[in-house]
Amino acid sequence: MKYNLARLFIAGMILFTTGSKAQKRFSDDVAFLRRHLPVIVLQRGTAKVAVVPRYQCRVMTSTGAGPTGPSYGWVNRELIGSGRIQLHINVFGGEDRFWLGPEGGQFGIFFNRGAAFDLTHWQTPPPIDTLPFSVVRRSTDRILCRADMRLTNYSGFVFNLAVTREVALRDPERMIRGMGVELPTGIKAVAYSTVNTIKNTGKTAWTRDGGLLSIWILGLFNATPQSTVIVPYQWGSDTERGAVVHDSYFGKPPPDRLRTDDGVVYFRADAKFRSKIGVPPKRARNVLGSYDAATGTLT
Repeated sequence: MKYNLARLFIAGMILFTTGSKAQKRFSDDVAFLRRHLPVIVLQRGTAKVAVVPRYQCRVMTSTGAGPTGPSYGWVNRELIGSGRIQLHINVFGGEDRFWLGPEGGQFGIFFNRGAAFDLTHWQTPPPIDTLPFSVVRRSTDRILCRADMRLTNYSGFVFNLAVTREVALRDPERMIRGMGVELPTGIKAVAYSTVNTIKNTGKTAWTRDGGLLSIWILGLFNATPQSTVIVPYQWGSDTERGAVVHDSYFGKPPPDRLRTDDGVVYFRADAKFRSKIGVPPKRARNVLGSYDAATGTLT
């Protein structure tokens, strides 16, 4: 049996807040979710994380201030409450969810062989959309889940794989101290990491000729008109490092939604306009985040 192993480690999800009465409460989101499916709540002090194994062991939401603290993750109550399964994708929400790529091209896993590359034929594979993960083990502040998958790419190559995913709460003061910053007094925070591993369980090795898989981690957060994504970037010429930011995925965003200033990209994230940006590897730094001035929340 041939084994291939890929791992993605995320250790930088830290959310801080000064709090706002306008924010949804963590306990309210958890109560809603529990009316429809099992939820596992991890806890470390006043920090809490709600994990749903049925949704691929995704982190649906979190808080740094106990049950009545603000709920950071966006939860699609309308879809979850309906009990319906959508045709192309089920956007249940959640702060941290596991996905696989590539979507399209000759090695894509979102299109059947010979299908046109358009939204009509685009289909999220069920193992990363609607099929549940199993709980391997859990404790107060961490959980490990697993799923076995079989996927076929556009070229006809079949992937047999095992996916493991661990969600673990971390010490926010220790994590932010690693960035050279001290956590101010009075700030509530939650920090967690996810470790996501895919392993070839089939008899055929994965190669460049047959196509490979990539791990994506996607997140949906509550937004207000004052939510701004902040992306510091490396200085240097476009020739040396590439363009500062790629912004034409869905058509260029208007100037009032994206600007660069003194080594930082500012990107409006008010959930009112579909757009997307990317930073080249030679421009990327080891931290990025967002700040919501309406709720005093830093991610």
